[in-house]
This record gives sequence, C-alpha cells and structure tokens, in this order.
Amino acid sequence: MTHATGWALLEAGGRLQPWDVPRRDPRPDDLVVRVTHCGVCHTDLHAVEGAGSGDLPLVPGHEFTGVVEAVGAEVTRFAVGDRVAVGNIVDSCGACASCLAQEESYCLEYPTLTYGGRDRVDGTRTHGAYASTYVVREAFAYALPDGLDAAAAAPLMCAGVTVWQPLRRYGVGPGTRLGVVGLGGLGHLAVKLGKALGASVAVFTTSPAKAADALALGADEVVVSTDPDDMARHARAFDLVLDTASGKHDLTPYAEVLDMDGTLCVLGIPDTYEVGALSLLLGRRRLTASGSAGSRDTADLLAFCAEHGVAADVEVLPAARVQEAFDRLAAGDVRWRFVLDLQA
Repeated sequence: MTHATGWALLEAGGRLQPWDVPRRDPRPDDLVVRVTHCGVCHTDLHAVEGAGSGDLPLVPGHEFTGVVEAVGAEVTRFAVGDRVAVGNIVDSCGACASCLAQEESYCLEYPTLTYGGRDRVDGTRTHGAYASTYVVREAFAYALPDGLDAAAAAPLMCAGVTVWQPLRRYGVGPGTRLGVVGLGGLGHLAVKLGKALGASVAVFTTSPAKAADALALGADEVVVSTDPDDMARHARAFDLVLDTASGKHDLTPYAEVLDMDGTLCVLGIPDTYEVGALSLLLGRRRLTASGSAGSRDTADLLAFCAEHGVAADVEVLPAARVQEAFDRLAAGDVRWRFVLDLQA
C-alpha cells in the first residue's frame, strides 16, 4: 500500500483537512495516475454535508484528469506520460447485460464508485481524487484528447457525461427543440452540447438575472419558470427537457411545455419526483431519469468535445482552498464549475 497527499473529511460536520490517503498497490491492469485537476461537484458537497461516522474518513472527488505515472504488466492502452480522464465509476461486475453493453453505470451488481465505494477485490473503501494520485483499472480510464484543456475537461467526466447520455439517447440534433432547467455545472454543459449538436436551446431559470449568462453560453432564449405567462407561451414548444435542478421541485410545469410524445428527463436526485398525472397523459409525454454514463458514451463525449471545442467553464483554485470552494458552492457562488488544481 502507498499513500497520496489529499484532503478528507475526518469528523462528521467538520471541514476538509489534509490527510494521507491510502492507495492500493497497483494490480496488473491498473494505472497509477498523478492527479492534476479535479472538479468540485454538488454530489461532493452533499456527501460531505451528509456524512456520518460510518462514512469516514471521506475523500471526495470523482471527475478528474491527470497523467499516467506507472502501468501494470497487463495494461495495453496507456503508457507512462499519457494524459487521462476518470469519472465517477471505477469498476463494475463486467458480466451483466448493462456492463456487456458498455453501460457500466447501470451495472446490475452496482458499480464501484470513485469514492465511498467498495473495492471489488479486497473490499476496502475507495477514496476520491482530492489527492495527488489515484490508482484505477485501465478499463475505467479514458485518453484525454490533445485538444482539451485538463482543467476544463475534468467536469466533463461527471457533469458532462450526465447530460450527454440523454442527449444521445433521445437523438438530439438539428431540428430538436431542447429545454434545459437550471444553469449550473450540468446545465451550462447541456446548453453547450445541445448547441454543438445542432439543436435550438432554451434555458428555464427562476432568476431573470441569469438570462445574459444563458445567452452568452449559446442559448437561443431564456424562459423564466416563475412567470406563468412566460411558461404558457411555451406550451408544447419542446421535444426534450433536461431538468438539471438538484433540489426537490414540481415537475408538472416542465412536462406541460413538452410537445406530443416529448420527454422530460430528470438528472437531479431528489428523494421522490412530483408530477401531475394529466400533464403526462395529455400529450403522451414521458418522464424518465438518467445518471452518469458508461464507457461507450464517455469515450463518445470526449471525442465529440475535442472535435467541437466544447469544455466546461471553470474557476480553478489551488487544492488547499478546497473548503473555500465548498463554501462558495453551497452559497451558489460559482460560474459554472470549480476545479481544484492538485499541483498548486
């Protein structure tokens, strides 16, 4: 076993502090990755805020980029010095229908998460990438294309793939009328990716003040969701709505802006979904949910982003300022994703 220098929650209700993070000895199909950049996700914040004694120590971080420092004897796709990206899934059963379809995020035996998961070989807890190094199976690492900046690419591995999967699944392209609820880490990438795919894109927001930001990202229009008249003007105006809002809220207004056979895909993770039955029935609309992505869609996203010049808008902070990033994220003071520089 080796150790990395990292940042961890060591007591419930506490603050992140320096900690020597244990890393497994590399196995034959492992990469040792020097982490250069790691995104700060709302999931990280929620994990820290909700952590109990049984979850500790907790090292967050599940969307990161880095450089290969060492490879196992069975590794074939990577060499020392290669740039790589890793997301929130680092292992799966590899044998179920989902895994065989390269949909590992839906592994029927449940995937191993980048942190807070259980190693499938030795049962130890996984620790995340708010750390100097990470040891990961080759199958769950991705080549980082030369055209992508390492800091701006890190959020693609969670926020990016989370919106990319439904964009691909529901065939977004020229002629698609796409709505995006919320303009945060996921929402701003949904706008960029939707436009790059050729769709017309509208952003739904509760804050008219975000209109200029949405338009600057490429959105064609902004709809103020708290304005009943504005929502009524957009009845049956969309083929697909991606709801990226993280808190619990009524989905009914967003179902009602869908055209016949339209789809409302929820990407946040509240305890339950609330939607009026008639808002789905009157239009044969679909309510679905999606989370993260498997290896096929992740590789597809990175290639698309490199080709089309799409990446996250980020504010990069030295890793030592991780608690500042958490405090500002909790206050909504971020545009649009914090990324930690683990080399600073």
